Amino acid sequence: MIENLKAFLDSKVAQYNQPDFIKNDPVSIPHLFTKKQDIEIVGFWAATLAWGQRVTIINKCKELIELMDGSPYDFIINHHETDLKKLLHFKHRTFNDIDTLYFIAFFRYHYENHESLEDAFIPNKIVILSGSEESVNLQSPVETALNHFRSYFFSLPDFPHRTKKHVSSPSQKSTCKRLNMFLRWMVRKDDCGVDFGIWNQLKPADLIMPCDLHVDRVARKLNLITRKQTDWQTAVELTQRLREFDPTDPVKYDFALFGLGIEEKF
Repeated sequence: MIENLKAFLDSKVAQYNQPDFIKNDPVSIPHLFTKKQDIEIVGFWAATLAWGQRVTIINKCKELIELMDGSPYDFIINHHETDLKKLLHFKHRTFNDIDTLYFIAFFRYHYENHESLEDAFIPNKIVILSGSEESVNLQSPVETALNHFRSYFFSLPDFPHRTKKHVSSPSQKSTCKRLNMFLRWMVRKDDCGVDFGIWNQLKPADLIMPCDLHVDRVARKLNLITRKQTDWQTAVELTQRLREFDPTDPVKYDFALFGLGIEEKF
């Protein structure tokens, strides 16, 4: 039974882990760039804005890129205060100009001190500016990374409290779908031209499944999830099951479960 399910899911990974499938997916946004920092910045933003219709998400990301003169990293590092005025009307659902300006402030601070956004997820690379990191029972490298990142992200003085809803963490019991998806893009390595694999301090084997509505529904139909609620532990449970099929690359099955859910209405 397990062998049959693995074979089925492996066939769906092969079907959906292809460039043709990503043209309508938010991961297509960082593929517009070649510079590492641009890929990180727009990848993080695309993942953050990834709720609602995919066409709308992609269009809003392209609008944001245009507002940053088509060069996000250069804009963030070199902008003057007057350059920010054109961003004051950017909005996607509950993400608004206040959130946009804080993201830019954070990115500018980070990239003035670090070459890669990857460092923001590694506790021994970053000193939290204010407050303290949330004390949680850390279970995995990714759980550690996500809790640390949120503390660091909101450690700039006078961060807007409303923006905290856009960056989740396991300590809040969130599935952290968007951040896990972003980590998949940055960390996971293969030769299919979808995920980037440009980060090396976190390992593909440690990644946690991005557990959205489609993935959750399909996984439950396949009896890969037994937990009643959908939270961080649900994403961990699903990942642990998928490690039985591939312990070195469990989140490759994101393609299979998401594809089954959104393309095949499984």
